Amino acid sequence: AAAGSPVVLVASEVSTALRRPGTVRGILHESRDQAGIFAPLAKAVYRPRTAAEAGAAVGDAVLTALSWPRGPVYVDIPTNVLSEPLPPIEVSAPARRSPGPGQVDRLAALLREGTGTVIWAGGGVVQSGAETELVALAERLDAPVVTTYAARGSMPPGHPLHVGLPPHEPEVAELIEKTGLLLALGTGFDGMMTRNWRMPLPGRLAVVNCAEEDLAKNLTPDVAVLGDVRTVLTELLGLLTPRPPGAAEGLAVLREATRGRLRSDPRTAEAMGFLASVESALGEDTVVVCDMAIPGYWYGGYGRVARGRLLQYPVGWGTLGYALPASVGPAADGRPTLVISGDGGLMFALGEFMTLAERRLPVTVLVLDDGGYGMLRYDQEVAGDPIRGTDLRNPEWERLGEAFGVPATVVDGVGAALAGALAEALADPGPRLVVARAALLPPKTTSPRWFE
Repeated sequence: AAAGSPVVLVASEVSTALRRPGTVRGILHESRDQAGIFAPLAKAVYRPRTAAEAGAAVGDAVLTALSWPRGPVYVDIPTNVLSEPLPPIEVSAPARRSPGPGQVDRLAALLREGTGTVIWAGGGVVQSGAETELVALAERLDAPVVTTYAARGSMPPGHPLHVGLPPHEPEVAELIEKTGLLLALGTGFDGMMTRNWRMPLPGRLAVVNCAEEDLAKNLTPDVAVLGDVRTVLTELLGLLTPRPPGAAEGLAVLREATRGRLRSDPRTAEAMGFLASVESALGEDTVVVCDMAIPGYWYGGYGRVARGRLLQYPVGWGTLGYALPASVGPAADGRPTLVISGDGGLMFALGEFMTLAERRLPVTVLVLDDGGYGMLRYDQEVAGDPIRGTDLRNPEWERLGEAFGVPATVVDGVGAALAGALAEALADPGPRLVVARAALLPPKTTSPRWFE
């Protein structure tokens, strides 16, 4: 739900022949209101109780999930209805939302007035398939582009106008604050990206979003355009003339200054080495699935992402243990996949190793073993509290891999040995486990470091 994933969950419910309205009778798997459990999470909930209703509900559920803004949909079908023949299911193509009269003209006028623009690209750019239009707009405006986690890869990583760093770093925060206009595309300005809405802002803000509730729910824009991002940008590009180039040179200096500072700081140098080792081993089509762990925070915010949909990162909900089971999806589609996890989060769903082994899925599981819940340990250190409940007794990693039939490699540190082990593992068409014994400082994208 937090990621806006267009997933339709068709779940069985107990038979209508056995259920008695208003009473929980003790039928196997019965709950008082199964569909109600999903209501706070789903974009829509359907409760069909006949075969005809079920066919219509599934078709409508797919359309609802795929319509912008996208999201998960729940369909609740009793077991006796599941055994009945269904009529043909028809699914209509979702319509893109077109902006209202004059909205794009007002946005174009604001952009023409500005002395400078920074583009804040959100997940709506990727959902809309507007990556090409985003690049064209950035070049037309000579505007630096900051991407949210959901939009990572929407700008080519080597593009001179791609900032390539999160807005939590002070150099990027200053760039945003000092621009004339912040143009936000397909984003709701969530708390994690904005430091709970305390990030510095420029004097003017413009927003493009296909969800009316996201236009001004967190920040109040000077101009708001309600419409599909790709549709709006296509119209907008026809109203703008190119600005003289010049931003790229300053951005190159900003990127090198920021990354140089992180590499030279003894607290973060090891994390930058970790990023370099991972990036050196990745192919252009490798899907990276990050867990809510310190190494995942670093790659999710700072790692190279070749294009959209190559990074999965559950920062919206913050689900520990997400990465290993989530890797099954892209890998089952034949896509080479890298899991980046900590030793604590891996244990939440360890059984999925058997899925990788049974199906010979192309997943390399990278674990940074710091002996426990590193983020919680850091939180306690910052708060001045006693360190407790964060240390773990970890398995013997080679034997764990052997138990599942998954080859395992253990290295010390995050340097050349890790890069070599990852390259070898990712070249294997089957599952592999790579463990690096190292402890990293959390990045500035984590709340304890927001205002250091």
